[in-house]
Amino acid sequence: MVLPFKNEPYKNFSCEPCKKAQLDAIAALEKTYGKTYPAFIGGKEVTASETFASINPADKDKVIGHFQKADEKLAEQALQAALEAFEWWRFYDFRERANILLKAATIARRRRYEINAGMVLEEGKNWIEADVDTAEGIDFLDFYAREMLRLGPNQPVTPFPGENNELRYIPLGVGIIIPPWNFPWAILVGMSSAAIVTGNTIVLKPSSDSPYIGWLFTEIMREAGLPDGVLNYLSGPGRVAGEFLVNHPKTRFISFTGSKEVGLRIVENAARKQEGQIWIKRVVAEMGGKDCILVDEEADIDAAVEGVAVSAYGFGGQKCSACSRAIIDEKVYDEFVARLIPRVKKITVGETKDTANWMGPVINEKALKNTLAYIEIGKKEGELLTGGNTVEGNGFFLEPTVFGNVAWDARIAQEEIFAPVLAIVKCKDFDDGLRIVNSTEYGLTGSVYTNNRCKIAKAKRLFHVGNMYVNRKCTGALVDVQPFGGFNMSGTDSKAGGRDYLLLFMQGKSIAERF
Repeated sequence: MVLPFKNEPYKNFSCEPCKKAQLDAIAALEKTYGKTYPAFIGGKEVTASETFASINPADKDKVIGHFQKADEKLAEQALQAALEAFEWWRFYDFRERANILLKAATIARRRRYEINAGMVLEEGKNWIEADVDTAEGIDFLDFYAREMLRLGPNQPVTPFPGENNELRYIPLGVGIIIPPWNFPWAILVGMSSAAIVTGNTIVLKPSSDSPYIGWLFTEIMREAGLPDGVLNYLSGPGRVAGEFLVNHPKTRFISFTGSKEVGLRIVENAARKQEGQIWIKRVVAEMGGKDCILVDEEADIDAAVEGVAVSAYGFGGQKCSACSRAIIDEKVYDEFVARLIPRVKKITVGETKDTANWMGPVINEKALKNTLAYIEIGKKEGELLTGGNTVEGNGFFLEPTVFGNVAWDARIAQEEIFAPVLAIVKCKDFDDGLRIVNSTEYGLTGSVYTNNRCKIAKAKRLFHVGNMYVNRKCTGALVDVQPFGGFNMSGTDSKAGGRDYLLLFMQGKSIAERF
């Protein structure tokens, strides 16, 4: 019997046994630094002619591991392995596919501290952020398994005299899974497990900034009994997946999370019919945001300050849901700023294997340089209230940065920076605030702080984002509690962790038999 779904609870690291277990897992991973990891194709460990290093962004001289730099030849091999496996995996009993996910969730719970350690060292997440990421991935495994048990049997249809009518969902084919580095476990697990449990086979190409976490997932799925060829793990350059595999005529669908620029290129490439292609490729894309928190004159200012600080600087602002704009009613602007700046200055920055540090590094040198360039732009577009500098250390550390008196149409208020940089924009009133809310090309997440019920009702109608929150932070969506996905240039509004998500990886087949 499968019990009803419930979200995985988080670890309490103030508990000494939990703290010790996490410290031990971090130390154990550090002892494996420099190890070489293979690709995994058709059930076999495979090597390429070249490797690349995944480094610790908090200590850039430390190499998490060396990973295979896949080329088009290996990519073709992976796709062919997935094609062969699809011929029998698509007919695998849906209950058995669901059971593999449930087993994987159990294994992930057992290896939870190990997964956390990977994100602390490979991505610079603090312990809490890493554990939340791990828990979300477990939720995806548990929830999608249960959803397949719901969607696997024939679906209800209206009876018709003299006929037996069926509606069943069948898988699409071979999919290319291209997850991001910022939620290297949760998003990767959610995208991959949804495709697998619905009967598809996949080529998984994790970000080159987080290949170790992708390898951990591959190991766990093997341990859970996933048959060879269903999941093919391919590390290496993004162009191998984003161009060669996306363009391949045998690719049936692409599931992508990442930047708007790359996402649009994938959509464009997937739309072109290739020689030998007999279907329209399906693209599921989540492409970032320029998210905001609107603070009304009738808001609880202390609560709003905390919500903005946590949303803007959690994981260094490197979330597609992060608050990068705070839109403040001019009547409470000065009060809000006076309370926010001391709160931001309390944020500790450094290596997150040390729990004293709440904010770690940005992911790599390119991100650091890009953010510093935006900070220079911000100095011309607004008033630097705090931050703006690098932080001492052997990693890519930045101070949490706040710009005040930013125009609503300034670059730092319109362009996704993906870093610990917040632009504070002043609005005349609530209606003007809603106008500014909707002034970007994105529409992913956002929050409103107000105690006025009429304004809340108006925001529910007009605040145009896929995930809107009232009187709480704009990050931290839970599986099956707040299905996640956005509007406009934020993507295809896939609603990951929702009850219609698996349908994106299937197609409906209607069968009528007359008697």
